[in-house]
Amino acid sequence: MNNTTKWLAFSPLGLTLTGLGLSVIGEAGARKSSGRPWFWLGTLGLCLFNAGLSVFAEGVKAKILDERQR
Repeated sequence: MNNTTKWLAFSPLGLTLTGLGLSVIGEAGARKSSGRPWFWLGTLGLCLFNAGLSVFAEGVKAKILDERQR
């Protein structure tokens, strides 16, 4: 997989995972405020959010390497 392909795949995926993680964290907060179980949902949200940031950063790294090779 070359750097352009990595950038085109990882950047949107990372942004999607980040948004999904924030949505899940918001749902966990709503559950906490209503007294329902929330801990594992909040943990999943944080994992998705951090994974999204990592995948997005990998896409940015691939884009920078792609630009430097040109």
